[in-house]
Amino acid sequence: MMKLLLTSSGISNPSIRGALIGLLGKPIAESNALFIPTGIYPFAVGAGMAYKAICGKVPTPLCELGWKSLGVLELTALPSIAKDVWVSSLEQSDALLVWGGDPLYLSYWMSQSGLAEFLPSLQNLVYVGVSAGSMIAAPIFAETYHRPYKGTGTPLTLEEMTFAASEGEVRMNFITAKGAGFADFAILPHANHEDRPDASFVSAEKWAAKLPVPMYVIDDQTAIRVEGGAVEVVSEGQWNAFK
Repeated sequence: MMKLLLTSSGISNPSIRGALIGLLGKPIAESNALFIPTGIYPFAVGAGMAYKAICGKVPTPLCELGWKSLGVLELTALPSIAKDVWVSSLEQSDALLVWGGDPLYLSYWMSQSGLAEFLPSLQNLVYVGVSAGSMIAAPIFAETYHRPYKGTGTPLTLEEMTFAASEGEVRMNFITAKGAGFADFAILPHANHEDRPDASFVSAEKWAAKLPVPMYVIDDQTAIRVEGGAVEVVSEGQWNAFK
């Protein structure tokens, strides 16, 4: 089975860093990594944010950890490249760093590129997800949008839901969609973040009720570590599980 480190906000504390090193089986400085920025492109700031992430100038520590080598794997380009070329890059890597953004868009390209089908064959590669990169590892995931979703990727369900917010209530479009199925559970990241009233621990029950799989609700100081089918919560913050 795949080795996974599913985070909300990257390698944000020593405990999560220790979990990453444990999965790699060697120091980060001796490990090769590939970075996937694809999920951020549907946003107006996407191009600039992708650059900042590669340079280590975003608040989700990932690319700047001191890797032996770091490359960029762009999912939208893979269908136009000979498969043996990008497969070779993956086979020479120890970690695949899958950044956040729009989970529907990211999940769509993970599938369209052929990567979702191929990755489970790489038993020694560590999949490191951040936010949307963690969400799409599930067989099915959920996300909210302030406006009707019109991007790339087809939701399985779409409905309006109301969530509690400091100003009273916020009404959002709630979607569920198919993920890659690397894990047998779903993740709700950024729990209780000030910018995500819909992702509070209270609201999480609404999310969990719409999903047919267990769901972990994690804040930005928490990650889920999976190795050999064993699931472990690594946290210096707060989390909850709905099973």
